[in-house]
Amino acid sequence: MSVSPSDQELIERIRARDQDALALLYDRYARPVYSLALHILHDRRAAEDVVQDAFLTLWQRPETYISERGAFGPWILRVARNRAIDLLRRRSRETFHDDDRGAPFEERIVDPDPEPGDQIWTHTVADRMRAALEELTPAQREVIELAYFRGMTQSQMSAHLDVPLGTIKTRVRTALRRLADILEEAEVWTDVP
Repeated sequence: MSVSPSDQELIERIRARDQDALALLYDRYARPVYSLALHILHDRRAAEDVVQDAFLTLWQRPETYISERGAFGPWILRVARNRAIDLLRRRSRETFHDDDRGAPFEERIVDPDPEPGDQIWTHTVADRMRAALEELTPAQREVIELAYFRGMTQSQMSAHLDVPLGTIKTRVRTALRRLADILEEAEVWTDVP
């Protein structure tokens, strides 16, 4: 049985212009990218466009992914999220006019460009979340990763892992409870810089 190449190996192959490597990464991540885009846009066709655009960006400019900054999965989700939000903003500019005070719509939406302090706090929370995930058991971490990164429902996880649905529900509930306890102990939600 052959071992599938890691994301990093596939990225290196994409940088060498290997289309098969792009196809493998697409197969691995297209579904969660689509799920995220659909959740933001509520439009299937637009979500499909976001998926295509995210992977086209990777193909055209593979150097934009820097492995030292984090794993590929969250990076491609962030690219898709940004594309989807950009699309929403474009649609909003077309739909909405300036208000009576003359402020453009993009200045009236919630925090389109966070302050440096907010960005630092977000990165701090993300780092603590990664550390908290490491404290889970492998089975608990697996279901959280399947739900978040692959967008699987509990029923899909049950089928994918060949584990009874009740066991999956217990793992998810226990993992979420454990994450909440870990993050509360670390005071993640209260120590804003």
